[in-house]
This record gives sequence, C-alpha cells and structure tokens, in this order.
Amino acid sequence: MLKAVSKVNIAGPVGLLDTIYIPAHGNCSGIAVICHPNPTQGGTHSNKVVQTVAKALSQLGYACYLPNLRGVGLSEGSHDFGLGEVDDVIAVVEHARQQHGELPLALAGFSFGGFVAARTRARIEADKLLLLGVAVGKYETPTPVVPENTLVIHGEADEVIPLSAVLDWARPQQLPVIVLPDAGHFFHGRLLQLAALIKRCW
Repeated sequence: MLKAVSKVNIAGPVGLLDTIYIPAHGNCSGIAVICHPNPTQGGTHSNKVVQTVAKALSQLGYACYLPNLRGVGLSEGSHDFGLGEVDDVIAVVEHARQQHGELPLALAGFSFGGFVAARTRARIEADKLLLLGVAVGKYETPTPVVPENTLVIHGEADEVIPLSAVLDWARPQQLPVIVLPDAGHFFHGRLLQLAALIKRCW
C-alpha cells in the first residue's frame, strides 16, 4: 500500500486514469475520491480547490484519490460531459477498495466535479458526499437529488454557478447550503477557511 503522496495509473473503462494519491494522516479510516472542475476550462486534479479538499480529508483520516477523468492530462479517453466520467469514478472507487478494504467512502467534487460526484452517488452507495461550487443547471442531465447529510459549500459571489441556482436546486430537497460571504467560484483567498470549514463540519 502506498505510504506517500504519489501518482498512480488506475485502469478505467476507456483506459488508464492518471491519479494523484494522498495517504491518510495516521490511521486510515476512510476512502475519498475527489473530482476536478470542467476540463474544457482547464480543470485538472491539480486544481487548488481539489487539492485543498484532499488535504483536509487526508487530515481526517481518508486515503484520497484525485483522478484526472477521461481525456484530461495523461488520462486516456475523451471528455464526456459528466456521463462516462461517472464510470471513471466508480473504477477509482473499486481500485481504492482493493487497496484499503471496505472502509467508509466519501465522494467529493468541485464545480463540474461536484456534478460528477453527485451523479456517482446516485449509482453507488457512499457514506459522505461533499459538493463545492457544484455545477447545477449546466448540463442536459440534471444534477440529481442527494442524501440529506450531503455537505454543500458555495460562494456568495460565485460568478460561474450563481448561488441562486444552487438554492433553487437545494430548496425542494430541504438541503442546507453553507455560504461563504463574498467568496467567488474558485474561493480565491479563502482556501484556508474552506479547509477549516470542511474539517469542522465533517
């Protein structure tokens, strides 16, 4: 089992998935797969929000996997607008379980990655779901209803996904949304606060 931050190639349904692995701090108590923002706008697994989430969850005891989804970076295949990417995430989950066993699973995602994480949670069981700046209303396939314990964090001044759109999605579910005042889509200048918030609310 890997003991340090490293790059691994995981077999996905359309080819290898270039993945960052961040081990848990101390005893490993869970597995987390964290999905990156829209690759058509430069989103990869090295995104600062994705990295912030991974570091926070690793400090909470999660072994974290950050895949470049299909067609991104060195990952094989072609971008599929959040559809085939769900199969990629499931492949990463299966790989992680082979490495760590049947530990509690967390799915997380930022922007497009939040859309993918939510769609993945509709396909497989997961103990936790974390959505940041989730891309609701951006794709033909709607963002699904999510479990009531989902942690949703959004910037008040998000210039890509309006807060109003997220509230319209969350309202019928009576799903709480944590709003960071004055924060934009990429949480510039607020990443330390974001990490602390995740650890406090987890």
